[in-house]
Amino acid sequence: MTAPLFTEPEWSFPALDRVLKAVEEIALGDLQLEVYPNQIEIISTEQMLDAYSAMGMPLMYHHWSFGKLFAREENLYRAGHIGLAYEMVINSNPCISYLLEENSMTMQTIVIAHAAFGHNHFFRNNYLFQQWTNAESILEYLAFAKGYVAACEERYGHADVEAVLDSAHALMDQGVFRYRRPPRPSRARLMEKQRRRAEHAEEDYSELWRTLPQGAEPPPPRPDAWDFDENEAGGGPKLPEENLLYFLEKYSPGLKSWQREILRIVRHLAQYFYPQRQTKIMNEGAATFVHHTIINKLYDKGLLTEGAMFEFIANHTSVVFQPEFEDPRYSGLNPYALGFAMMTDIKRISEEPAEEDRAWFPEFAGKGDWRAVLKDAWANYRDESFIGQFLSPKLMRDFRLFALADDAEAPVLTVSAIHNEAGYRRVRSTLARQYDVSEADPNIQVAGANLKGNRKLFLEHRMHRGVPLNANLKAQVMPHIERLWGHEVALEEMPAD
Repeated sequence: MTAPLFTEPEWSFPALDRVLKAVEEIALGDLQLEVYPNQIEIISTEQMLDAYSAMGMPLMYHHWSFGKLFAREENLYRAGHIGLAYEMVINSNPCISYLLEENSMTMQTIVIAHAAFGHNHFFRNNYLFQQWTNAESILEYLAFAKGYVAACEERYGHADVEAVLDSAHALMDQGVFRYRRPPRPSRARLMEKQRRRAEHAEEDYSELWRTLPQGAEPPPPRPDAWDFDENEAGGGPKLPEENLLYFLEKYSPGLKSWQREILRIVRHLAQYFYPQRQTKIMNEGAATFVHHTIINKLYDKGLLTEGAMFEFIANHTSVVFQPEFEDPRYSGLNPYALGFAMMTDIKRISEEPAEEDRAWFPEFAGKGDWRAVLKDAWANYRDESFIGQFLSPKLMRDFRLFALADDAEAPVLTVSAIHNEAGYRRVRSTLARQYDVSEADPNIQVAGANLKGNRKLFLEHRMHRGVPLNANLKAQVMPHIERLWGHEVALEEMPAD
């Protein structure tokens, strides 16, 4: 008879090692997942709060907003108003999973399956992460960024560095390439950039800098795998430009080289997080499906006790709980609930489809190979396209979804799609659009810049459905753009094409 992996509620390192090996066997063998090497760390409550406040990254430069968020989260946690995540995972190679030391052994088993294998597989294989992130260099780049900002504070003063970071953070959502990725520069271009920067540094050299404490001199900017810049050598800006931080970094008349490098750091971080914003449902749904499958298989093998299974069921049920619309806890669709339901539904359709499923999903209904369908979806879709392709009529009924006509001038709300053939397709496409980040983020582009005259910068906001920018937010953000540009900035509201 197979002995359970653990019987005591408290975790221990030997028990964690046994669990990791057992989970890995199922994840790689049965589910056929492809993952980065795992690095699992046990951290304290304070360390988890610290990771919360620093954008969930293990290394981060200093900024007042991180401390403010830490103090807020800590006070709410100590007062019992919020709980802490059981884990946190970093998209890096190796993949780093933080496990809270307060977790029981059962919870550690769940989060190892969830983070170290579910999230890990998704990070490694999804096309958005492959296109926009570099798991091999992120930790090294964060170490460089932290050291660079600290050195700039020593040399140029904390207030000046903080002002640049404030403005860069305010524009973070407008600091990503959404539709294209600039070509990677060739090795020759990187070497030429390094040579020109070295010449500039030599021209600006002063013996006075030798009096600074060791390490206070900012290191040279890194031309590495994170440097996605286009050729700086010739020609003016290519307009319109969607990435506002990129344009300011390259063409602002007043920024110094260290300020440009700080903008580069912030926009690289913004780009790193951009795929995560587009895959919340898929990422959490995949990880939840993986941990649910693995835990059940461990129990079937006799590797988990009934007590551990009861604890798992209670936790899993709360994770995928979807409050009703009238429930005070309702805040929209729970991404864990919708994501897990869709993954489980794909398995059902692959194995035991109804006639309705065969009509909607003829490519895989009844074929039985749900692993291949899920792995293909995890690799090649984002939230918007995944919902638009795989949300079934059964799930729409289970979640009681319907569509309302969004007409601000109408005196009453009108139900525009119900549970019939046309209504299902309307509901699915409407819900999918809600997860398109391009509809949530304002479409602001650089339309022109008078680089040889009065240096005025011209921005255009392409309104979605005729909705202008929020006046208060606009008034708060525009000074940050003007600070980084150094001259007058005009922003015009434009109808969408």
